[in-house]
Amino acid sequence: MSPAGKWLGFVTAIWVQAIAGNNYTFSNYSDALKSLMALTQLELNNLSVAKDVGKAFGLVSGLASNRFPMWIILLIGSLEGLIGYGAQWLVVSQRISPLPYWQMCIFLCMGGNSTTWMNTAVLVTCMRNFPKSRGPVSGILKGYVGLSTAIFTDICAALFSSDPSTFLLMLAVVPTVICLVAAVFLCETAPEEEKRETQLLNAFNVMAIVLASYLLAFDISGSHGHVLSVAFAIGLVVLLALPLGVPFYLGMPESKPNSDIEQAIKQPLIAPPTRLEDSVTLTETVAQGSVQEKRQPLIGEDHTVLEMMKTVDFWILFVSFLCGVGTGMCFMNNMGQMGLALGYVDVSIFVSLTSIWGFFGRIISGLVSEHYIWKCGTPRPIWNAASQILMTLGYIIMALALPGSFYIGSILVGICYGVRLTVTVPIASELFGLKYYGLLYNILILNLPLGSFLFSGLLAGHLYDVQATISDGGSNTCVGPQCYMLVYVIMGLACVFGFGLDVLLVMRTKSIYCRMCAEHKLKARMADENYPASSKS
Repeated sequence: MSPAGKWLGFVTAIWVQAIAGNNYTFSNYSDALKSLMALTQLELNNLSVAKDVGKAFGLVSGLASNRFPMWIILLIGSLEGLIGYGAQWLVVSQRISPLPYWQMCIFLCMGGNSTTWMNTAVLVTCMRNFPKSRGPVSGILKGYVGLSTAIFTDICAALFSSDPSTFLLMLAVVPTVICLVAAVFLCETAPEEEKRETQLLNAFNVMAIVLASYLLAFDISGSHGHVLSVAFAIGLVVLLALPLGVPFYLGMPESKPNSDIEQAIKQPLIAPPTRLEDSVTLTETVAQGSVQEKRQPLIGEDHTVLEMMKTVDFWILFVSFLCGVGTGMCFMNNMGQMGLALGYVDVSIFVSLTSIWGFFGRIISGLVSEHYIWKCGTPRPIWNAASQILMTLGYIIMALALPGSFYIGSILVGICYGVRLTVTVPIASELFGLKYYGLLYNILILNLPLGSFLFSGLLAGHLYDVQATISDGGSNTCVGPQCYMLVYVIMGLACVFGFGLDVLLVMRTKSIYCRMCAEHKLKARMADENYPASSKS
């Protein structure tokens, strides 16, 4: 495939991620479901858990990614989302009577599972296509996932006055269309020259930041008239289409190289490894060749699922991930009721703020973590540790219920949730390899339904209903800061525990990242030593 084709595939991957955050939009229509089905908060939270349990079946998409082409993975995800969100739309729009509770659980589960197929196809393909830029690529892709909630929310607010039934129709139809387009162009290709790749990824970062700033400006600028709202929606579509400029530019005819230097650069002295585990020294290779018996692979080599689960590092990463994303899922699932409890009639602004600031957490953490690995071998898990501290601060601020605390808390939790999702993606590939990455990634993502069940279903739902009974004599609605105060405190303590685990993982993986840094600097020095004479001629 030509370079233009490879980058066109990356653009369609971005579009898939820009609609793959539909799983985080539950707060935009949860109140409509609660009213139509006459649910208690615990029952509503269990619906959100059913949505997140769909991610547990992501293991199926992980297994399928090693057996089927990615276009099939994308089509399965789009069809499942069309059915899952389509059924919810029929109920909320009152085109059919409310379905039995167990049936609604199934359809929400299908909607949640649809994103695992989309994410698996995109992340597996792009991690393999960009093995030397995993942090920036993960940051860009996960950044667009973070923005997807704001994209859906703001378009619905601008054109349809935040109508929940129209919102669900968008969640059903738009991802299906995008996945059909991506199925044509997204495929695995050979890695290209590192310097050029970095420059192009920087261009994508700039375009993503412009998009996030555009969404943020719309959110904080107050109410808008019909004309401005339509203009905003048109501008948003243009910004989403802007990344097409990169493959279009690369597809333009260019003159052939007229110097030996350019040809030499395209044929480096040493072929770059496609994975960290390929960077095995000649001595190690000879030694391994003489011993053929099966052994537990070292951290940094390809692991099967069983081999990975035998390591202490996996369980440290798994539990610390649970503390961060589990509490984050609880916050996003309950944001609607949290805002109403504090007297906010419209909580869409908080949904959008969490999404946009989550984007900044994702894009910045991908770039910064990558930079410091190559500069001084800083272990990537250290950024997860930092995010746990900020997330704890966010929960403490919201527990205090001071004026404006919900705005500040939404921003901090959004940033830190984005950091954890982005940084953990390349960590998993760097510790356990890329060969079985689709399955390994989906095992880690089991933390989303598990965390949703523990923190949202059991903790938040139960404590909310207890407070509603105390304050309003048996009502299913709670008003006041006491509704979620204890929930915030417990989630803050969970993040403190996760911080300790992340620090432990930093200590255990320091040697791996030091080796990655040393190899990177060695190759750069060898390249400089081999080309100076030619570059002067």
